[in-house]
Amino acid sequence: MSGLIKVIVVDDHELFRKGVVMVLKKMDEVEVIGEAANGRDFLALLNSKKPDIVFMDIKMPLMNGIEATEEAVKRLPEIKIIALSMFGEEEYLHKMINAGASGFLLKNSSIDEIENAIHAVYEGKNCYSNDLLGYFTKKFIDLKSVDSDAIKLTKREIEILELVAKGFSNPEIADMLFISKRTVDGHKANLVQKTGSKNIVDLLVYAIKNQLIKI
Repeated sequence: MSGLIKVIVVDDHELFRKGVVMVLKKMDEVEVIGEAANGRDFLALLNSKKPDIVFMDIKMPLMNGIEATEEAVKRLPEIKIIALSMFGEEEYLHKMINAGASGFLLKNSSIDEIENAIHAVYEGKNCYSNDLLGYFTKKFIDLKSVDSDAIKLTKREIEILELVAKGFSNPEIADMLFISKRTVDGHKANLVQKTGSKNIVDLLVYAIKNQLIKI
């Protein structure tokens, strides 16, 4: 890593925003170069500051995080946006992804999760809070909407995807289908490979972007 990772924090709740800034300032590789209380003020900052990463609240006055993200990505295609949300705001996940967000964290995320998210998106990866994985698989995946001809899912892969969507672990899936955990691992790896994803989270993002998920 060459130089510090430049970060801006955007959130209309001052106490929370200051808390995030304080946490980030304790990270040796991070430099906080600005903060804003809404999307409009954030975009004004972009006239003079060029952040690597932005932590973006979603529901804000004057301009929300979705609109601000869309405009920021247009101005600076290389910018990385990490959306911040509360429980109950997960329905905005697909809108933020479509707007160009690279990550999505809950506001109760641990310091380690925040630091891992920074490194992941800085390296060009997607990053999503572990707590969100179970939510949007259970809430959004509609297996009947899967175009099996397009992505060539086998019956067994669909069974496994269904159980993943219900939040079951690999050992639990293996027990329920009377197969080995290694076989489950293999099927999940095939699902990731067939869709060109990097991992299960990317597979679900692929499903959102390709309308395999019913919102």
